[in-house]
Amino acid sequence: MSSHESTKHTLIVALALCIVCSVVVSSAAVLLRPAQQANKELDKKANILRAAGLLDENRSVEEQFANVQTRIVDLDTGRFTDAVDAGSYDQRKAAKDPSLSEKLSGEQDIAKIGRRVKYATVYLVSGPSGIEKVILPIKGYGLWSTLYGFLALESDMNTVAGLGFYEHAETPGLGGEVDNPEWKAKWIGKKVYADGEAKLSVIKGSVDGSSPAAVYQVDGLSGATLTSKGVDNLIHFWMGQNGYAGFLTNLRAEEA
Repeated sequence: MSSHESTKHTLIVALALCIVCSVVVSSAAVLLRPAQQANKELDKKANILRAAGLLDENRSVEEQFANVQTRIVDLDTGRFTDAVDAGSYDQRKAAKDPSLSEKLSGEQDIAKIGRRVKYATVYLVSGPSGIEKVILPIKGYGLWSTLYGFLALESDMNTVAGLGFYEHAETPGLGGEVDNPEWKAKWIGKKVYADGEAKLSVIKGSVDGSSPAAVYQVDGLSGATLTSKGVDNLIHFWMGQNGYAGFLTNLRAEEA
């Protein structure tokens, strides 16, 4: 075989191998997509349960989530709505869609999210006496990234049942301490509202337990001032009038 033919043969084999590999990779991606989506949905449900302090690692997530009701809220009216389907609505995609979100002014956008969705997905846990917990999706910019998480409230729609962030890119050991169980535990039992205003704050330093304001305050993250400020801002935004304040007021009245 001549040198020219040998080179040609090598190129043909390499091309064929590339085509075969491409087909295999593409086929695997298509075949695995349903499983990946299912795992993503399962992880989301686990994070919702975890934020509310309801996750039992020894039981099936699906079994536990069967007690959670998914509803859509119109943030402008503060009422439940059927304008979008709760089963298929993607709130993160909606935030980028001008028909499903609205641009925030600089004064409004304290959480630095750019656009706020018109419809939000909320999660309710009910018992014999009515709603026992409300889990609300929250997001806002920290130091390096947007933090995505859930804030859970007790039946009074004012006492924090738990907080958890499931996605962010903050600095490990500093802003990344938003994942620290000890810090997250400090939120439990804190109050959100006083006299109709969102008072819950992440402060600089440690909370003075003897202060009357302590019930509305959470320790800042040591060495992570900007991440702490970001969490403080996103809490004030989502618990304020541009977020869930109207909805929680209405829900509280309905449950009374």
